[in-house]
Amino acid sequence: MKADTHPDYHMIKIQMTDGTVFETRSTWGKEGDTMQLDIDPLAHPAWTGGRGQVLDSGGQVARFNKRFGGLSLGKK
Repeated sequence: MKADTHPDYHMIKIQMTDGTVFETRSTWGKEGDTMQLDIDPLAHPAWTGGRGQVLDSGGQVARFNKRFGGLSLGKK
């Protein structure tokens, strides 16, 4: 196996949005660096059950049919 083909894994600190810190191994940064997260499972609506926007798919389909409903792809 070739030498120096694997990335350098080292210990870094991860700081969550609420200020809690934990250590993990990563290839990011240098040994002892701290990665500060802007979005994490504690703050992101996907994990907290926050209200997200839902597209009005019925409106999109109706608009498409209004624009292209008269077109036919088959033989007459």
